[in-house]
Amino acid sequence: MTSPTPSAATPFEAAPDTGAVPAASTAPPRGGGTSSPGRIAWRRFRRDRAGVVSASIVLLFFVAGIGAPLIAKVYGKDPYTTYGQNQPGLLNQFGFPIAPNGGISGDFWFGVEPQLGRDVLTLLLYGIRNSLLIATATTLLVTALGITVGITAGYLGGRIDNLVGRIVDILLAFPSTLFFIAMWPVLISILVRPDQNTPTWLTVVSLIAVMTAFGWAPIARLLRGEVLALREREFVEAAKVTGASAARIVFRELLPNLWTPILVQATLALPMYVTTEAALAFLGVGLSDPTPDWGVMIQRGAQVYQNDITYMLFPGLSMVIFVIAFNLLGDSVRDALDPKARR
Repeated sequence: MTSPTPSAATPFEAAPDTGAVPAASTAPPRGGGTSSPGRIAWRRFRRDRAGVVSASIVLLFFVAGIGAPLIAKVYGKDPYTTYGQNQPGLLNQFGFPIAPNGGISGDFWFGVEPQLGRDVLTLLLYGIRNSLLIATATTLLVTALGITVGITAGYLGGRIDNLVGRIVDILLAFPSTLFFIAMWPVLISILVRPDQNTPTWLTVVSLIAVMTAFGWAPIARLLRGEVLALREREFVEAAKVTGASAARIVFRELLPNLWTPILVQATLALPMYVTTEAALAFLGVGLSDPTPDWGVMIQRGAQVYQNDITYMLFPGLSMVIFVIAFNLLGDSVRDALDPKARR
């Protein structure tokens, strides 16, 4: 009896194992894989032309402020030398620039300051430097203090939450600008003797301290509300069940979910402190002449604008451009980080 001839394999029979990997297993997964939330936000931000342009303008201002000493050295001028009084032919007998448009020329690109005759370009560069220094330091301190107080109050709750809530309500209702104007002379009289001039560093530190003391309340209230909602979520309850400490829950579970409102509030707070510092200097509270500052230049320009509008134009226009650009940047960051708007 002969054996049957082998036939083709049926669909239910396994194919012989040749050791080769199927071609389909080496192909990348359809869709190109997953992206992190940060990459998704970055792609959304890059597609926002207004955000990219605003970020470029803001970066230009920061580079100009940080590099002010180097730019002034290459330019060959400084913000303290009274060129108009040292060089004849720059100011007339009334102290105003002789050349048109505020004395703009090849030697003085933005003209010269009325009365004193200082170089406007270097004054503006150092004014940007000082204003951004104060505003940036205040924003960082306000954000850090607001994060600490807001998360602590929201996570602990109870009496601490009630106490923080009352303090926040008082600070938000308090007229901080009037307090600056009223208390600044008192503070300086306590720290500086009448026969001494107020050091610039003391003025800067005092401005940062006072604006920080009144500025942390909005972000603390916002984060408190976010934490009150997050602490009841399943992932926080699961962390508590596993025995995680309060510090681990805050830093590993709560804080990563709060970066979006933190970044948005920080980008919106910095231009606010720029304008606040300039307004205080304009009102005579804070930095004063001869220290270069946006507010000091605008205050000086308001006194001479009828005879030299150019001097007031440069600091006023530059501050408006910076504030608008930073506010647009904050809106773009918010749109890029908004989970509901992601595609």
